[in-house]
Amino acid sequence: MSAEIATRMPEAPAREPSRKTRRVKVEPGYDLKGSDVLVRTLLELGVETIFGIPGGAIIDLCDVTGRYPELNWILTKHEQGAVHAADGYARVTGKVGVVLVTSGPGATNSVTGIATAFMDSSPVVVLTGQVPLRMIGNEAFQEVDTIGITRPITKHGFLLKSAGEVADTLRKAFYIARAGRPGPVVVDMPKDVLADRTDYEPGEEIVVRGYKPKIFGHAHQISRAAERISRAKRPVLYIGGGVQKPEAAELVRRLAIDNNIPVTSTLMGLGAFPTDHPLWLGMLGMHGTWAANMAMQHADLIIAIGARFDDRVTGRLEEFAPNAEIVHIDIDSSVIGKNVPVDVPIVGDAYHVLVDLVPLVQPADHKEWLEEIAEWQRKHPLRYRREPGVVKPQYVVEQLSEVTDGDAIMVTDVGQHQMWVAQYYRFKHPKSIVTSGGLGTMGFGVPAAMGATVAQKESEHARPVVAVVGDGGFQMTFAEIITAAAYNLPVKVFVINNGYLGMVRQWQQLFYSCRYVKTALYGANPDFAKVAEAFGARGLVISKPEEVRPVIEEAMKVDDGPVVVDVRVRADENVFPMVPAGAALHEMIEEESCGE
Repeated sequence: MSAEIATRMPEAPAREPSRKTRRVKVEPGYDLKGSDVLVRTLLELGVETIFGIPGGAIIDLCDVTGRYPELNWILTKHEQGAVHAADGYARVTGKVGVVLVTSGPGATNSVTGIATAFMDSSPVVVLTGQVPLRMIGNEAFQEVDTIGITRPITKHGFLLKSAGEVADTLRKAFYIARAGRPGPVVVDMPKDVLADRTDYEPGEEIVVRGYKPKIFGHAHQISRAAERISRAKRPVLYIGGGVQKPEAAELVRRLAIDNNIPVTSTLMGLGAFPTDHPLWLGMLGMHGTWAANMAMQHADLIIAIGARFDDRVTGRLEEFAPNAEIVHIDIDSSVIGKNVPVDVPIVGDAYHVLVDLVPLVQPADHKEWLEEIAEWQRKHPLRYRREPGVVKPQYVVEQLSEVTDGDAIMVTDVGQHQMWVAQYYRFKHPKSIVTSGGLGTMGFGVPAAMGATVAQKESEHARPVVAVVGDGGFQMTFAEIITAAAYNLPVKVFVINNGYLGMVRQWQQLFYSCRYVKTALYGANPDFAKVAEAFGARGLVISKPEEVRPVIEEAMKVDDGPVVVDVRVRADENVFPMVPAGAALHEMIEEESCGE
Protein backbone atom coordinates (compact mmCIF):
# COMPACT_ATOMS: atom_id res chain seq x y z
CA MET A 1 0.00 0.00 0.00
CA SER A 2 2.67 2.53 0.98
CA ALA A 3 4.74 1.85 -2.13
CA GLU A 4 1.67 2.29 -4.34
CA ILE A 5 0.80 5.59 -2.71
CA ALA A 6 4.35 6.88 -2.98
CA THR A 7 4.39 6.09 -6.70
CA ARG A 8 1.22 7.90 -7.65
CA MET A 9 1.40 10.86 -5.29
CA PRO A 10 1.32 14.15 -7.24
CA GLU A 11 2.75 17.35 -5.86
CA ALA A 12 0.44 20.16 -4.79
CA PRO A 13 0.64 23.29 -6.93
CA ALA A 14 3.34 25.64 -5.65
CA ARG A 15 0.98 28.60 -5.77
CA GLU A 16 -2.44 29.49 -7.07
CA PRO A 17 -2.38 29.69 -10.88
CA SER A 18 -4.48 32.86 -10.95
CA ARG A 19 -1.90 34.87 -9.03
CA LYS A 20 0.81 36.88 -10.70
CA THR A 21 4.27 35.65 -9.75
CA ARG A 22 6.75 38.46 -9.48
CA ARG A 23 10.34 37.67 -8.64
CA VAL A 24 12.74 40.58 -8.63
CA LYS A 25 16.26 39.66 -9.66
CA VAL A 26 18.46 40.80 -6.77
CA GLU A 27 22.15 41.31 -7.41
CA PRO A 28 24.84 40.47 -4.86
CA GLY A 29 26.12 43.38 -2.81
CA TYR A 30 29.20 43.98 -0.69
CA ASP A 31 29.82 46.15 2.35
CA LEU A 32 26.11 46.91 2.72
CA LYS A 33 24.12 47.97 5.74
CA GLY A 34 22.10 45.26 7.43
CA SER A 35 18.96 47.19 6.50
CA ASP A 36 19.93 47.07 2.82
CA VAL A 37 20.45 43.31 3.06
CA LEU A 38 17.05 42.94 4.70
CA VAL A 39 15.23 44.75 1.90
CA ARG A 40 17.10 42.82 -0.76
CA THR A 41 16.17 39.56 0.95
CA LEU A 42 12.50 40.55 1.07
CA LEU A 43 12.58 41.16 -2.68
CA GLU A 44 14.41 37.87 -3.21
CA LEU A 45 11.61 36.10 -1.32
CA GLY A 46 9.00 37.57 -3.65
CA VAL A 47 7.60 40.21 -1.28
CA GLU A 48 5.70 42.92 -3.11
CA THR A 49 3.93 44.72 -0.27
CA ILE A 50 4.62 45.47 3.38
CA PHE A 51 2.36 47.16 5.93
CA GLY A 52 3.55 49.27 8.82
CA ILE A 53 4.60 52.50 10.49
CA PRO A 54 8.14 53.95 10.78
CA GLY A 55 9.95 54.93 13.97
CA GLY A 56 13.30 55.79 15.44
CA ALA A 57 14.59 52.23 15.88
CA ILE A 58 13.99 51.41 12.21
CA ILE A 59 14.76 54.79 10.68
CA ASP A 60 17.80 53.41 8.89
CA LEU A 61 15.64 50.69 7.35
CA CYS A 62 13.02 53.26 6.36
CA ASP A 63 15.68 55.22 4.52
CA VAL A 64 16.76 52.12 2.59
CA THR A 65 13.21 51.16 1.54
CA GLY A 66 12.93 54.53 -0.18
CA ARG A 67 15.59 53.38 -2.64
CA TYR A 68 13.63 50.27 -3.68
CA PRO A 69 10.48 51.28 -5.58
CA GLU A 70 9.78 47.57 -6.22
CA LEU A 71 8.68 47.32 -2.58
CA ASN A 72 5.23 48.76 -1.93
CA TRP A 73 4.94 50.05 1.65
CA ILE A 74 1.37 50.69 2.82
CA LEU A 75 1.57 53.25 5.63
CA THR A 76 -1.20 52.37 8.07
CA LYS A 77 -2.62 54.45 10.91
CA HIS A 78 -1.94 51.95 13.70
CA GLU A 79 0.31 48.93 14.12
CA GLN A 80 -2.63 46.68 14.97
CA GLY A 81 -4.16 47.69 11.65
CA ALA A 82 -0.88 46.90 9.90
CA VAL A 83 -0.82 43.32 11.19
CA HIS A 84 -4.52 42.75 10.42
CA ALA A 85 -3.93 44.10 6.91
CA ALA A 86 -0.95 41.78 6.37
CA ASP A 87 -3.05 38.95 7.77
CA GLY A 88 -5.88 39.64 5.30
CA TYR A 89 -3.35 39.87 2.50
CA ALA A 90 -1.83 36.53 3.48
CA ARG A 91 -5.14 34.69 3.75
CA VAL A 92 -6.21 35.77 0.27
CA THR A 93 -2.89 35.26 -1.51
CA GLY A 94 -1.44 32.29 0.36
CA LYS A 95 1.78 34.32 0.52
CA VAL A 96 3.48 35.56 3.67
CA GLY A 97 2.15 38.91 4.86
CA VAL A 98 4.91 41.26 6.01
CA VAL A 99 4.72 43.94 8.72
CA LEU A 100 7.30 46.57 9.65
CA VAL A 101 7.00 48.43 12.96
CA THR A 102 9.31 50.19 15.35
CA SER A 103 10.39 49.21 18.88
CA GLY A 104 8.48 49.59 22.15
CA PRO A 105 4.90 50.67 21.55
CA GLY A 106 5.24 49.85 17.86
CA ALA A 107 5.85 46.23 18.81
CA THR A 108 3.28 46.08 21.62
CA ASN A 109 0.59 47.64 19.43
CA SER A 110 1.15 44.69 17.08
CA VAL A 111 0.41 42.03 19.69
CA THR A 112 -3.35 41.73 19.09
CA GLY A 113 -2.78 41.30 15.38
CA ILE A 114 -0.09 38.69 15.97
CA ALA A 115 -2.35 36.73 18.32
CA THR A 116 -5.16 36.88 15.76
CA ALA A 117 -2.90 35.46 13.04
CA PHE A 118 -1.64 32.77 15.43
CA MET A 119 -5.10 31.56 16.38
CA ASP A 120 -6.23 31.44 12.74
CA SER A 121 -3.02 29.93 11.30
CA SER A 122 -2.13 32.86 9.05
CA PRO A 123 1.45 33.22 7.72
CA VAL A 124 2.70 36.65 8.79
CA VAL A 125 6.24 37.85 9.43
CA VAL A 126 6.43 40.85 11.76
CA LEU A 127 9.67 42.84 11.62
CA THR A 128 10.05 44.84 14.83
CA GLY A 129 12.59 47.50 15.66
CA GLN A 130 14.68 47.15 18.81
CA VAL A 131 17.15 49.28 20.76
CA PRO A 132 20.86 48.64 20.06
CA LEU A 133 22.22 45.31 21.33
CA ARG A 134 24.37 46.94 24.01
CA MET A 135 21.30 48.66 25.49
CA ILE A 136 19.00 45.63 25.69
CA GLY A 137 18.08 45.01 29.32
CA ASN A 138 18.86 48.55 30.46
CA GLU A 139 15.28 49.87 30.20
CA ALA A 140 16.29 52.08 27.32
CA PHE A 141 13.84 54.42 25.63
CA GLN A 142 11.18 52.39 23.78
CA GLU A 143 12.69 49.06 24.83
CA VAL A 144 10.49 46.04 25.45
CA ASP A 145 11.24 42.32 25.37
CA THR A 146 9.39 41.77 22.11
CA ILE A 147 10.45 38.13 21.74
CA GLY A 148 9.37 37.37 25.31
CA ILE A 149 6.06 39.18 24.96
CA THR A 150 5.14 37.43 21.71
CA ARG A 151 6.55 33.96 22.46
CA PRO A 152 3.16 32.40 23.34
CA ILE A 153 1.48 33.78 20.20
CA THR A 154 4.07 33.06 17.51
CA LYS A 155 5.46 29.99 15.83
CA HIS A 156 8.95 31.36 16.46
CA GLY A 157 10.83 34.55 17.26
CA PHE A 158 14.29 35.67 16.19
CA LEU A 159 16.50 38.34 17.76
CA LEU A 160 19.10 39.46 15.24
CA LYS A 161 22.62 39.53 16.72
CA SER A 162 24.65 40.63 13.69
CA ALA A 163 24.18 42.04 10.21
CA GLY A 164 25.68 38.86 8.77
CA GLU A 165 22.71 36.76 9.89
CA VAL A 166 19.99 39.04 8.51
CA ALA A 167 19.45 37.27 5.18
CA ASP A 168 19.41 33.69 6.48
CA THR A 169 17.23 34.64 9.45
CA LEU A 170 14.66 36.20 7.15
CA ARG A 171 14.68 33.11 4.92
CA LYS A 172 14.12 30.90 7.98
CA ALA A 173 11.32 33.16 9.18
CA PHE A 174 9.47 32.84 5.89
CA TYR A 175 9.88 29.08 5.82
CA ILE A 176 8.55 28.67 9.37
CA ALA A 177 5.65 31.07 8.77
CA ARG A 178 4.21 29.04 5.90
CA ALA A 179 5.46 25.49 6.44
CA GLY A 180 3.17 22.99 8.14
CA ARG A 181 0.40 24.75 10.02
CA PRO A 182 1.03 28.40 9.06
CA GLY A 183 1.43 31.13 11.63
CA PRO A 184 3.20 34.36 12.59
CA VAL A 185 6.93 34.77 13.13
CA VAL A 186 8.60 37.80 14.75
CA VAL A 187 12.04 39.06 13.75
CA ASP A 188 13.35 41.60 16.29
CA MET A 189 15.92 43.94 14.74
CA PRO A 190 18.29 45.94 16.99
CA LYS A 191 19.08 49.35 15.56
CA ASP A 192 22.84 48.79 15.44
CA VAL A 193 22.43 45.47 13.58
CA LEU A 194 20.53 47.28 10.84
CA ALA A 195 23.30 49.90 10.63
CA ASP A 196 26.26 47.46 10.66
CA ARG A 197 27.94 46.39 7.41
CA THR A 198 27.97 42.98 5.73
CA ASP A 199 27.83 41.30 2.32
CA TYR A 200 24.74 39.97 0.56
CA GLU A 201 24.49 36.93 -1.67
CA PRO A 202 21.13 35.85 -3.14
CA GLY A 203 20.06 32.51 -1.74
CA GLU A 204 17.19 30.08 -1.41
CA GLU A 205 14.55 29.85 1.29
CA ILE A 206 16.14 27.82 4.07
CA VAL A 207 14.69 24.56 5.35
CA VAL A 208 15.07 24.72 9.11
CA ARG A 209 16.71 21.69 10.67
CA GLY A 210 14.48 20.15 13.31
CA TYR A 211 11.33 21.64 11.81
CA LYS A 212 10.00 19.40 9.07
CA PRO A 213 6.22 19.16 9.23
CA LYS A 214 4.70 15.84 8.24
CA ILE A 215 3.07 16.38 4.85
CA PHE A 216 2.12 12.87 3.74
CA GLY A 217 -0.32 10.78 5.75
CA HIS A 218 0.50 7.27 7.01
CA ALA A 219 -0.64 4.72 4.43
CA HIS A 220 -2.13 2.28 6.95
CA GLN A 221 -4.10 5.03 8.69
CA ILE A 222 -5.42 6.27 5.35
CA SER A 223 -6.52 2.72 4.51
CA ARG A 224 -8.30 2.43 7.88
CA ALA A 225 -10.06 5.74 7.28
CA ALA A 226 -11.21 4.64 3.81
CA GLU A 227 -12.66 1.41 5.25
CA ARG A 228 -14.66 3.31 7.87
CA ILE A 229 -15.96 5.85 5.38
CA SER A 230 -16.98 3.09 2.96
CA ARG A 231 -19.04 1.23 5.55
CA ALA A 232 -20.54 4.22 7.41
CA LYS A 233 -24.32 4.60 7.28
CA ARG A 234 -24.56 8.11 8.72
CA PRO A 235 -21.30 9.93 7.84
CA VAL A 236 -20.67 13.67 8.10
CA LEU A 237 -17.75 15.50 6.53
CA TYR A 238 -16.62 18.24 8.93
CA ILE A 239 -14.14 20.69 7.39
CA GLY A 240 -12.20 23.70 8.65
CA GLY A 241 -9.70 26.31 7.56
CA GLY A 242 -7.15 23.62 6.74
CA VAL A 243 -8.94 22.86 3.45
CA GLN A 244 -9.10 26.42 2.13
CA LYS A 245 -6.37 25.88 -0.45
CA PRO A 246 -8.20 25.42 -3.78
CA GLU A 247 -6.54 22.09 -4.54
CA ALA A 248 -7.57 20.67 -1.14
CA ALA A 249 -11.10 22.09 -1.46
CA GLU A 250 -11.50 20.38 -4.82
CA LEU A 251 -10.69 16.99 -3.30
CA VAL A 252 -13.09 17.64 -0.42
CA ARG A 253 -15.81 18.22 -3.00
CA ARG A 254 -14.94 14.99 -4.78
CA LEU A 255 -14.99 12.99 -1.55
CA ALA A 256 -18.41 14.38 -0.61
CA ILE A 257 -20.15 14.34 -3.98
CA ASP A 258 -18.83 10.98 -5.23
CA ASN A 259 -19.92 9.31 -1.99
CA ASN A 260 -23.07 11.28 -1.07
CA ILE A 261 -21.61 12.49 2.24
CA PRO A 262 -23.23 15.59 3.76
CA VAL A 263 -20.85 18.44 4.57
CA THR A 264 -20.64 20.96 7.38
CA SER A 265 -17.86 23.39 8.21
CA THR A 266 -16.46 25.70 10.82
CA LEU A 267 -16.58 29.44 10.35
CA MET A 268 -13.04 29.28 8.95
CA GLY A 269 -13.95 26.52 6.47
CA LEU A 270 -16.79 28.37 4.73
CA GLY A 271 -16.45 28.41 0.96
CA ALA A 272 -14.38 25.24 0.70
CA PHE A 273 -17.62 23.45 -0.19
CA PRO A 274 -20.29 25.28 -2.25
CA THR A 275 -23.18 26.41 -0.08
CA ASP A 276 -25.71 25.90 -2.91
CA HIS A 277 -25.02 22.16 -3.15
CA PRO A 278 -27.70 19.76 -1.84
CA LEU A 279 -25.11 18.05 0.41
CA TRP A 280 -24.34 21.31 2.23
CA LEU A 281 -25.65 21.37 5.81
CA GLY A 282 -24.55 24.87 6.74
CA MET A 283 -22.07 25.93 9.39
CA LEU A 284 -22.17 23.97 12.65
CA GLY A 285 -21.68 24.95 16.28
CA MET A 286 -22.94 27.71 18.55
CA HIS A 287 -24.70 29.56 15.73
CA GLY A 288 -24.79 26.69 13.27
CA THR A 289 -27.84 25.37 11.49
CA TRP A 290 -30.22 22.90 13.10
CA ALA A 291 -29.43 20.31 10.41
CA ALA A 292 -25.65 20.60 10.82
CA ASN A 293 -25.74 20.26 14.60
CA MET A 294 -28.26 17.42 14.61
CA ALA A 295 -26.30 15.59 11.92
CA MET A 296 -23.19 15.68 14.11
CA GLN A 297 -25.17 14.39 17.08
CA HIS A 298 -26.68 11.48 15.09
CA ALA A 299 -23.70 10.58 12.90
CA ASP A 300 -21.98 7.21 13.10
CA LEU A 301 -18.81 8.62 11.51
CA ILE A 302 -17.29 12.11 11.47
CA ILE A 303 -14.52 12.80 8.95
CA ALA A 304 -12.79 15.92 10.29
CA ILE A 305 -10.35 17.60 7.91
CA GLY A 306 -8.36 20.71 8.79
CA ALA A 307 -10.52 21.49 11.83
CA ARG A 308 -9.72 21.32 15.54
CA PHE A 309 -12.98 20.61 17.44
CA ASP A 310 -12.93 23.91 19.32
CA ASP A 311 -15.51 24.74 21.97
CA ARG A 312 -17.65 26.84 19.63
CA VAL A 313 -18.13 23.72 17.50
CA THR A 314 -18.55 20.93 20.03
CA GLY A 315 -20.74 22.46 22.70
CA ARG A 316 -20.72 20.32 25.87
CA LEU A 317 -17.99 17.79 25.18
CA GLU A 318 -19.53 14.99 27.23
CA GLU A 319 -22.50 14.86 24.85
CA PHE A 320 -20.77 15.66 21.58
CA ALA A 321 -21.38 13.15 18.75
CA PRO A 322 -22.12 10.30 21.17
CA ASN A 323 -22.49 7.58 18.52
CA ALA A 324 -19.75 8.57 16.10
CA GLU A 325 -16.36 7.19 15.29
CA ILE A 326 -13.99 10.00 14.34
CA VAL A 327 -11.40 10.20 11.58
CA HIS A 328 -9.28 13.31 12.12
CA ILE A 329 -6.92 14.66 9.45
CA ASP A 330 -4.72 17.65 10.31
CA ILE A 331 -1.19 18.80 9.62
CA ASP A 332 -0.77 19.79 13.28
CA SER A 333 -0.45 16.66 15.39
CA SER A 334 -1.05 18.66 18.58
CA VAL A 335 -4.74 19.27 17.75
CA ILE A 336 -5.56 15.62 17.07
CA GLY A 337 -7.17 14.11 20.14
CA LYS A 338 -6.72 17.36 22.08
CA ASN A 339 -10.43 18.06 22.61
CA VAL A 340 -12.21 14.86 21.56
CA PRO A 341 -11.05 11.22 21.39
CA VAL A 342 -10.15 10.13 17.86
CA ASP A 343 -10.45 6.65 16.37
CA VAL A 344 -8.32 7.16 13.25
CA PRO A 345 -5.75 9.97 13.53
CA ILE A 346 -3.95 11.02 10.35
CA VAL A 347 -1.21 13.64 10.54
CA GLY A 348 -0.54 15.30 7.21
CA ASP A 349 -1.41 18.05 4.78
CA ALA A 350 -5.09 17.88 3.81
CA TYR A 351 -4.39 17.90 0.08
CA HIS A 352 -1.83 15.12 0.15
CA VAL A 353 -3.88 12.94 2.49
CA LEU A 354 -6.97 13.37 0.32
CA VAL A 355 -5.03 12.49 -2.81
CA ASP A 356 -4.52 9.06 -1.24
CA LEU A 357 -7.84 8.75 0.53
CA VAL A 358 -10.37 9.71 -2.14
CA PRO A 359 -9.64 6.85 -4.59
CA LEU A 360 -9.86 4.25 -1.80
CA VAL A 361 -13.37 5.14 -0.64
CA GLN A 362 -16.21 2.95 -1.92
CA PRO A 363 -19.61 4.67 -2.36
CA ALA A 364 -22.34 3.52 0.04
CA ASP A 365 -26.10 3.95 0.19
CA HIS A 366 -26.92 6.97 2.36
CA LYS A 367 -30.48 7.52 1.12
CA GLU A 368 -32.20 7.17 4.51
CA TRP A 369 -29.58 9.40 6.19
CA LEU A 370 -29.97 12.14 3.62
CA GLU A 371 -33.76 11.95 3.87
CA GLU A 372 -33.56 12.42 7.63
CA ILE A 373 -31.31 15.44 7.15
CA ALA A 374 -33.68 16.86 4.53
CA GLU A 375 -36.51 16.60 7.06
CA TRP A 376 -34.47 18.59 9.63
CA GLN A 377 -33.75 21.21 6.98
CA ARG A 378 -37.43 21.43 6.05
CA LYS A 379 -38.66 21.79 9.63
CA HIS A 380 -35.83 24.02 10.92
CA PRO A 381 -34.48 26.25 8.14
CA LEU A 382 -32.58 29.44 8.80
CA ARG A 383 -35.26 32.08 9.08
CA TYR A 384 -36.02 35.57 10.32
CA ARG A 385 -39.11 37.75 10.51
CA ARG A 386 -39.62 40.47 7.94
CA GLU A 387 -41.10 43.70 9.34
CA PRO A 388 -42.44 46.62 7.28
CA GLY A 389 -40.14 49.60 7.34
CA VAL A 390 -37.40 47.79 9.29
CA VAL A 391 -33.99 46.91 7.82
CA LYS A 392 -33.04 43.39 8.87
CA PRO A 393 -29.32 42.53 8.84
CA GLN A 394 -30.03 39.05 7.48
CA TYR A 395 -31.74 40.63 4.48
CA VAL A 396 -28.75 42.90 3.89
CA VAL A 397 -26.41 39.88 3.78
CA GLU A 398 -28.80 38.04 1.43
CA GLN A 399 -28.79 41.01 -0.91
CA LEU A 400 -25.00 41.27 -0.77
CA SER A 401 -24.87 37.62 -1.76
CA GLU A 402 -27.21 38.18 -4.69
CA VAL A 403 -25.53 41.34 -5.96
CA THR A 404 -22.06 39.78 -5.83
CA ASP A 405 -23.33 36.38 -7.01
CA GLY A 406 -21.44 34.75 -4.15
CA ASP A 407 -18.14 35.73 -5.76
CA ALA A 408 -16.92 38.35 -3.27
CA ILE A 409 -14.21 37.97 -0.68
CA MET A 410 -16.24 38.55 2.46
CA VAL A 411 -14.32 40.08 5.36
CA THR A 412 -16.01 40.41 8.72
CA ASP A 413 -15.36 41.87 12.09
CA VAL A 414 -16.57 39.97 15.17
CA GLY A 415 -20.06 39.79 16.59
CA GLN A 416 -23.62 39.22 15.40
CA HIS A 417 -22.92 40.44 11.87
CA GLN A 418 -20.14 37.85 11.58
CA MET A 419 -22.64 35.07 12.26
CA TRP A 420 -25.22 36.52 9.86
CA VAL A 421 -22.61 36.54 7.10
CA ALA A 422 -21.74 32.92 7.92
CA GLN A 423 -25.41 31.93 7.83
CA TYR A 424 -26.81 33.91 4.90
CA TYR A 425 -24.00 34.59 2.42
CA ARG A 426 -23.89 31.93 -0.30
CA PHE A 427 -20.17 31.16 -0.55
CA LYS A 428 -19.07 29.44 -3.75
CA HIS A 429 -15.28 29.44 -3.65
CA PRO A 430 -12.49 28.66 -1.18
CA LYS A 431 -10.63 31.58 0.35
CA SER A 432 -13.81 33.63 0.28
CA ILE A 433 -14.09 34.43 3.98
CA VAL A 434 -11.58 36.44 5.99
CA THR A 435 -12.56 36.66 9.64
CA SER A 436 -11.16 36.41 13.14
CA GLY A 437 -12.28 32.97 14.23
CA GLY A 438 -10.02 31.84 17.05
CA LEU A 439 -9.31 35.07 18.92
CA GLY A 440 -12.53 36.87 18.04
CA THR A 441 -10.82 40.22 17.52
CA MET A 442 -13.09 43.23 17.23
CA GLY A 443 -11.47 45.77 14.92
CA PHE A 444 -10.17 43.09 12.56
CA GLY A 445 -12.57 43.74 9.69
CA VAL A 446 -11.59 47.08 8.17
CA PRO A 447 -7.79 46.66 8.07
CA ALA A 448 -8.05 42.99 7.01
CA ALA A 449 -10.33 44.02 4.15
CA MET A 450 -7.80 46.66 3.19
CA GLY A 451 -5.08 44.01 3.00
CA ALA A 452 -7.34 41.70 0.99
CA THR A 453 -8.01 44.55 -1.43
CA VAL A 454 -4.28 45.16 -1.89
CA ALA A 455 -3.97 41.45 -2.67
CA GLN A 456 -6.68 41.68 -5.31
CA LYS A 457 -4.87 44.55 -7.02
CA GLU A 458 -1.92 42.16 -7.47
CA SER A 459 -4.13 39.36 -8.83
CA GLU A 460 -4.85 38.47 -12.44
CA HIS A 461 -8.47 37.63 -11.57
CA ALA A 462 -9.49 40.26 -9.04
CA ARG A 463 -12.62 39.71 -6.97
CA PRO A 464 -14.55 42.39 -5.06
CA VAL A 465 -13.75 42.73 -1.37
CA VAL A 466 -16.69 43.40 0.94
CA ALA A 467 -16.29 44.09 4.65
CA VAL A 468 -19.28 43.59 6.92
CA VAL A 469 -18.59 45.05 10.36
CA GLY A 470 -20.50 46.07 13.46
CA ASP A 471 -20.73 49.64 14.69
CA GLY A 472 -18.71 48.69 17.78
CA GLY A 473 -15.81 46.96 16.05
CA PHE A 474 -15.77 49.51 13.22
CA GLN A 475 -14.91 52.29 15.64
CA MET A 476 -11.91 50.37 17.01
CA THR A 477 -9.88 50.57 13.77
CA PHE A 478 -11.86 52.77 11.39
CA ALA A 479 -8.91 55.13 11.03
CA GLU A 480 -7.66 52.67 8.42
CA ILE A 481 -10.39 54.02 6.11
CA ILE A 482 -7.99 56.97 5.80
CA THR A 483 -5.30 54.55 4.66
CA ALA A 484 -7.61 52.92 2.12
CA ALA A 485 -8.54 56.35 0.76
CA ALA A 486 -4.90 57.43 0.55
CA TYR A 487 -4.08 54.38 -1.60
CA ASN A 488 -7.34 54.42 -3.61
CA LEU A 489 -8.32 50.96 -2.43
CA PRO A 490 -11.89 50.15 -3.50
CA VAL A 491 -12.94 48.25 -0.38
CA LYS A 492 -16.66 48.20 0.37
CA VAL A 493 -17.48 48.51 4.10
CA PHE A 494 -21.01 47.83 5.34
CA VAL A 495 -21.49 48.91 8.96
CA ILE A 496 -24.33 46.94 10.56
CA ASN A 497 -25.35 49.79 12.83
CA ASN A 498 -27.69 48.58 15.58
CA GLY A 499 -26.50 50.95 18.28
CA TYR A 500 -25.26 48.13 20.50
CA LEU A 501 -22.39 45.80 21.15
CA GLY A 502 -24.85 43.33 19.72
CA MET A 503 -23.55 39.90 20.66
CA VAL A 504 -22.97 40.88 24.28
CA ARG A 505 -26.41 42.54 24.36
CA GLN A 506 -27.93 39.29 23.05
CA TRP A 507 -26.34 37.32 25.89
CA GLN A 508 -27.57 39.90 28.40
CA GLN A 509 -31.07 39.51 27.00
CA LEU A 510 -31.12 35.71 26.94
CA PHE A 511 -29.14 34.84 30.06
CA TYR A 512 -29.15 37.92 32.32
CA SER A 513 -32.87 38.77 32.43
CA CYS A 514 -32.53 41.65 29.96
CA ARG A 515 -30.19 43.60 32.23
CA TYR A 516 -28.28 45.64 29.65
CA VAL A 517 -25.04 46.96 31.09
CA LYS A 518 -22.61 49.05 29.04
CA THR A 519 -23.61 47.58 25.69
CA ALA A 520 -25.59 50.54 24.31
CA LEU A 521 -23.79 52.66 21.72
CA TYR A 522 -26.70 54.73 20.46
CA GLY A 523 -26.33 58.40 21.28
CA ALA A 524 -22.56 58.06 21.11
CA ASN A 525 -22.22 56.70 17.58
CA PRO A 526 -21.16 59.28 15.01
CA ASP A 527 -22.75 59.63 11.59
CA PHE A 528 -20.65 56.95 9.87
CA ALA A 529 -21.32 58.23 6.36
CA LYS A 530 -20.09 61.69 7.33
CA VAL A 531 -17.05 60.18 9.05
CA ALA A 532 -16.27 58.31 5.85
CA GLU A 533 -16.53 61.51 3.81
CA ALA A 534 -14.21 63.28 6.26
CA PHE A 535 -11.71 60.42 5.86
CA GLY A 536 -11.72 60.74 2.07
CA ALA A 537 -14.10 57.86 1.36
CA ARG A 538 -17.58 57.73 -0.11
CA GLY A 539 -20.34 57.62 2.52
CA LEU A 540 -23.80 56.10 1.96
CA VAL A 541 -26.76 55.34 4.22
CA ILE A 542 -29.39 52.60 4.28
CA SER A 543 -32.33 53.24 6.61
CA LYS A 544 -35.26 51.61 4.76
CA PRO A 545 -35.68 48.10 3.32
CA GLU A 546 -36.32 49.45 -0.17
CA GLU A 547 -32.92 51.20 -0.09
CA VAL A 548 -30.93 48.03 0.54
CA ARG A 549 -30.57 46.70 -2.99
CA PRO A 550 -29.98 50.01 -4.84
CA VAL A 551 -27.45 51.28 -2.31
CA ILE A 552 -25.53 47.99 -2.39
CA GLU A 553 -25.44 48.19 -6.18
CA GLU A 554 -24.27 51.80 -6.01
CA ALA A 555 -21.53 50.91 -3.52
CA MET A 556 -20.28 48.03 -5.64
CA LYS A 557 -19.76 50.38 -8.59
CA VAL A 558 -17.28 52.57 -6.69
CA ASP A 559 -13.83 51.60 -7.98
CA ASP A 560 -11.56 54.55 -7.15
CA GLY A 561 -11.49 54.32 -3.36
CA PRO A 562 -13.29 53.01 -0.29
CA VAL A 563 -17.00 53.33 0.34
CA VAL A 564 -18.65 53.08 3.77
CA VAL A 565 -22.34 52.22 4.00
CA ASP A 566 -24.08 53.01 7.29
CA VAL A 567 -26.76 50.28 7.48
CA ARG A 568 -29.24 51.26 10.18
CA VAL A 569 -30.82 48.00 11.29
CA ARG A 570 -33.22 46.94 14.01
CA ALA A 571 -31.48 47.37 17.36
CA ASP A 572 -32.56 44.18 19.12
CA GLU A 573 -32.29 41.61 16.32
CA ASN A 574 -30.69 38.38 17.54
CA VAL A 575 -28.74 35.55 15.95
CA PHE A 576 -30.50 32.19 15.92
CA PRO A 577 -30.20 29.24 16.21
CA MET A 578 -27.98 29.43 19.27
CA VAL A 579 -26.40 26.78 21.46
CA PRO A 580 -26.03 28.33 24.94
CA ALA A 581 -22.62 28.13 26.61
CA GLY A 582 -22.25 24.76 28.30
CA ALA A 583 -25.12 23.15 26.38
CA ALA A 584 -24.94 20.24 23.94
CA LEU A 585 -25.32 20.78 20.19
CA HIS A 586 -28.84 19.38 20.15
CA GLU A 587 -29.94 21.86 22.85
CA MET A 588 -30.34 24.76 20.42
CA ILE A 589 -32.71 27.64 21.07
CA GLU A 590 -34.59 29.30 18.23
CA GLU A 591 -36.54 32.05 19.95
CA GLU A 592 -36.03 35.04 22.17
CA SER A 593 -36.67 35.30 25.88
CA CYS A 594 -35.57 37.21 28.97
CA GLY A 595 -34.52 34.49 31.39
CA GLU A 596 -31.79 33.54 33.78
